[in-house]
Amino acid sequence: MKHRLLVLSLALLSVTAGYSQNEDAKDSKEAKDTGLAKDYNKWTIEFTAGQSKGTRPFKDGYYSSNPDQMFGSIRVNSFSLGVRYMFSARFGLKADISSDYLTNNKTTTSNDFKLQQYRFGIQGVVNASRLFNIQQELGRLSILIHAGLQAARATPKLKEPSDPTNYYNKSELNLGVMFGISPEFRISKKFSIIGDFSTLNNFRQHFTWDGHISDQKNNLSGQMVMASLGITYSFGKDDIHGDWAIIDEGKLKQVEELDKRIGELETMMNDSDKDGVPDYLDVENNSISGVAVDTKGRMVDVNKNGVPDELEKYMTDNYVDKSNIKETIESTNADMVKRLINEGYVTTYFDTNKTTPTNVSTEGIDFMLTFLRNNPSASIDIIGHADEIGKSAYNDKLSVGRANTVRNTLIKAGVNPDRLHVVSEGEDNSVAIDSGDARRLVRRVTFKVRN
Repeated sequence: MKHRLLVLSLALLSVTAGYSQNEDAKDSKEAKDTGLAKDYNKWTIEFTAGQSKGTRPFKDGYYSSNPDQMFGSIRVNSFSLGVRYMFSARFGLKADISSDYLTNNKTTTSNDFKLQQYRFGIQGVVNASRLFNIQQELGRLSILIHAGLQAARATPKLKEPSDPTNYYNKSELNLGVMFGISPEFRISKKFSIIGDFSTLNNFRQHFTWDGHISDQKNNLSGQMVMASLGITYSFGKDDIHGDWAIIDEGKLKQVEELDKRIGELETMMNDSDKDGVPDYLDVENNSISGVAVDTKGRMVDVNKNGVPDELEKYMTDNYVDKSNIKETIESTNADMVKRLINEGYVTTYFDTNKTTPTNVSTEGIDFMLTFLRNNPSASIDIIGHADEIGKSAYNDKLSVGRANTVRNTLIKAGVNPDRLHVVSEGEDNSVAIDSGDARRLVRRVTFKVRN
């Protein structure tokens, strides 16, 4: 059997060498083409076969190893089938079932014994190569460390009628802990060779490993060692398992944070009114296209008459009667102010579901307060609007609430309530409903001069 295991190991290694040359070249190309891997297979199934030996306790005259040999004979008497799930590239959970058939070494003078043990284990798994960040140095080699609980059922199989302490075909259930190290070597993207070296300790055990009842008064502490070799297969929707995927979690996190910051910057740099000032700096985000603005996005109005200087200059140059320039300018400016108000250039904006104006849009109310004070005979309509999100009845109520908020603000500033008339326009469907930026432009209050 020793020679068979040696031949099998050499055959597996020769197959591995052949795969390795092709797979390494593919992996290098994929790393360059795709960069860091975010997704990878997390499930693995494994099958191993090897040797298990009870180290203690044994009854006098019974033992499994040959004391004249360093390692004794190698016998395949242990088989295990397990499944593993990795929650991350470093940590996972493994469940397995195993069978151990313990007998005495035929080359020794030990008395004959046979014991069948079946085990079920739940263990935590740590990918040590990733934990210590040495996966690139190890290449195709990976080292797993596992530890956890196991439950076992042991049944002696050799009857000795003259020995009253022999418990032939009677079973005992034990609970214990396991610890082991499993080196892996990848053959291909989904297959790998795995070895395992483990130790088992039972908390309570009445049987000795040779199948006799203990002559001690207290429960025994059973110990077993195991060595095995096998193969694993990873499965899932991705090409490769997390044990081997090219992952740099630190860099991935940095890239994701950078993407998030870039997205925030792009949003901040939006310029709704196209005046060259980003929205996050623009305190007047409804300025007239083509009119000069200051660094905060406000239309330049040096003489503070409510008319942007560029519009005022254009109207003066093209429409003012030069023979009576003062009176004509005043009349033209008054007409222009009314036109700006009636065409919706004087506006107050609101956030979603809010009836309180945004901090940067109260200048529309200030403008109307100045206009009403300068024109004591004028009265205005205060027109409320809402976007299309929500039910129509609710949006009608919301638009009235916004208009009433502006009306109450002007009344508190000293304007006669009889000059202020609330009008509800309800939903404004003139913009795309799926555009958040566009909907922000219709959550507003506009004004119209009556006389």
